[in-house]
Amino acid sequence: MFSSIDALQNAFAEQRYIAERSLSTIIYLAQKMHKPLFLEGEAGVGKTEIAKTLATLMNAPLIRLQCYEGLDINTALYEWNYAAQLLHLRLLEASGASRETMQSSLFTRNFLHSRPLLQAVEQSAQGMPTVLLVDEIDRADEEFEAFLLELLSDFQVTIPELGTIKTDHPPIVVITSNRTREIHDALKRRCIYHWIDYPSFEKELAIVRARAPHVPDSLARQVTAFIGELRRMELFKAPGVAETIDWVTALIALDQTALSTDVIRDTAGVILKYQDDIEAVIAHDLLSAMLDRATAIADSV
Repeated sequence: MFSSIDALQNAFAEQRYIAERSLSTIIYLAQKMHKPLFLEGEAGVGKTEIAKTLATLMNAPLIRLQCYEGLDINTALYEWNYAAQLLHLRLLEASGASRETMQSSLFTRNFLHSRPLLQAVEQSAQGMPTVLLVDEIDRADEEFEAFLLELLSDFQVTIPELGTIKTDHPPIVVITSNRTREIHDALKRRCIYHWIDYPSFEKELAIVRARAPHVPDSLARQVTAFIGELRRMELFKAPGVAETIDWVTALIALDQTALSTDVIRDTAGVILKYQDDIEAVIAHDLLSAMLDRATAIADSV
């Protein structure tokens, strides 16, 4: 899809995703080597957005599997439509169909619900470009992780009643983790790994300008510097890039052109999601000092 790392980096920039050289290289290698891309980092740093951007650039569907505790194969892979099968059996019985006819028509593709993993394999097998996002795999349990490991090794699914569905053209796979638990080395070995950290001031400012082009430059600098100050605090959940963009959008909606302590207090819930964090930040003396530092940084860069 991309002829070079520079071409990939430029394509992402056109989609308003600012990817530094190291990240662009990893994405390029995952494409060239046909390996899954494993992205780790704090929540809100842009991991999921990479899969969305790839799908847009490829003009391909994004198939997303959102992981959670208790996720099982039926939810992720496939399950039979038992209600439709039961109705089908009753109709066959009423028509006097033989037992052999009922058995042979019961487990067919018409009664199979494809879940995200099977959808990705099927579409790839048909030659369709596909992006599979396995989001927040650290929320799923180790049994599902082991199953995913097997799927990524062969890109095939065996359904006992139908047989094996396999693709020789694997989808582009993006796996993300917020590192709430460690992922087994066996899964990471099959992927190309990259840690996405909070961005530098310069990178985050570029992201803000790309995502909110109408924001006054002085406000963009002030917001970016203040977010950097927040991340230096011992918060339960530091704001990610997603919160930075949300905050800028909120400030524009409020017709603000500069930060003030009152504005920060009024909009703290946009960037901080825990009351203890909000109370720690909006303490008057601390808030004023943080704003002064952020303004000085914004003015000096």
